[in-house]
Amino acid sequence: MNALMSKMKVLAVDDNRTNLHILQVFLKKLGHEVILAENGEEAVRKFETESPDLVLLDIMMPVMDGFEAARRIKGMTCDRWTPVIFLSALNRDENLVEGLDAGADDYLTKPINFVVLEAKLRSMQRSLSMQQVAIDSLHRVQAISDNVLDAIITSDEQGVVVSANQSAERIFGWSQSEIVGRNIAILLPGEFSAKPGEQEVPARHKDGHQFPATLSISQVTLDNQQMRICVIRDITERKQAEQQLRANARQLQTYYDQTQAEQQLALRLMEKQLHRSGLRDRRLKYKVIPAEHFSGDIVAAARSPDNRFYALLADATGHGLAAAISVLPVLALFYRMTKLNRTVQEIILELNQQLKESMPVGRFVALTLVCLDEQSRQGEIWVGGTPEAFLFDRWGRATKTFPSSNLPLGIVASSELGGEPQSFSWESENQLVLYSDGLLEATNPANEQFGTSGLIQAIANTSPGDRFQKIEAALEAHQNGTPASDDVSLMLIDCP
Repeated sequence: MNALMSKMKVLAVDDNRTNLHILQVFLKKLGHEVILAENGEEAVRKFETESPDLVLLDIMMPVMDGFEAARRIKGMTCDRWTPVIFLSALNRDENLVEGLDAGADDYLTKPINFVVLEAKLRSMQRSLSMQQVAIDSLHRVQAISDNVLDAIITSDEQGVVVSANQSAERIFGWSQSEIVGRNIAILLPGEFSAKPGEQEVPARHKDGHQFPATLSISQVTLDNQQMRICVIRDITERKQAEQQLRANARQLQTYYDQTQAEQQLALRLMEKQLHRSGLRDRRLKYKVIPAEHFSGDIVAAARSPDNRFYALLADATGHGLAAAISVLPVLALFYRMTKLNRTVQEIILELNQQLKESMPVGRFVALTLVCLDEQSRQGEIWVGGTPEAFLFDRWGRATKTFPSSNLPLGIVASSELGGEPQSFSWESENQLVLYSDGLLEATNPANEQFGTSGLIQAIANTSPGDRFQKIEAALEAHQNGTPASDDVSLMLIDCP
């Protein structure tokens, strides 16, 4: 509680100037501010302009007596209590009763006992201090309430509004004076539960339009009367955001479904292009592991009309659908030219020309192309941009290495490409191993790459029949669940 008020503003009213002067001196000695009036009419006028804290009021005065002045003063103090103490020589009971009925809070007979008056003033000071504490607390609560974004409305059990904060005016368009005294149904036209807890309800603005709101009700008892405190929040923006989110979700789902359908169609078309009958040749084993849905690595195999065996492993820039599309021209040309018994050199030059003309700058295809003449046990191999290829003997030893000595296709014109194919021969049960850089760069949980050493170790001391499975197993064990960051492709070709 605040300390006792240090001073009061006191309105002293008496038609006797001597009495007024004595009161003024006494009150100023006690530290109070004094306002003087010589009749009831002047007292009412000064009360209205000066707003004193306390009134010392004589009864018997000209123009307007103290009883009438007290009634008028009390009629003007609706928002706060201003004590009125009658000072009069009239000490009969009927005078006392009339004074109290007129609104007086205390009575002191003349001649004035200043010791008693000082005691009464201290008592009034304590009461006024408590009133000020209550008023300050009310102002703080009202300031908090008015700065809350939600409408706070208090009503009785019948729904009649007792109070409303400023947010209620903003949300509903009604002024506080228009809301108070009316039923809350003007704001909440629908049915709602009076039980504690939050619920969604329709709310109505003064202009008639309805909007969504949440309602929280608390039951309290004030002055032995059950009251409801309703907290109402306009959730129009939230509902609009939810609707927009649902609409966006539907659009995203539609887009996703369309994309999935398109990807499935593209995948079927790619598979039809990739999985030609030549890949089912008994001398070939291969594997392609895409980093995404589509692989930028491709493998192809075919036999020419004179029974030469061709095999191709290509790795386009990047991975995914864009990389997969980049290598489609390679497939079409490869199968067309192998049917024409073209040499490795002719196929490479044609592929390079096609890619150089069709692919944008920065896109290219690394490629290894092999042609085996099984009758003469002679072969040709061209390696451009892909890792070196190996020829392994029956015991898993690398007997020949074919380095990547050429540029990838699609970078320079065919006249600048250069690089003759490398010729080789083989022994019984020899095998060629071709692969993309995705196999070498496959990492384990410690971020260590599989590398050429991992490939050679996987093949060492293996028989030709189970060599492909040994490589697969070694790669899987090395990765140990770590996803590949690039497409992986592997071809193993038996040299008969």
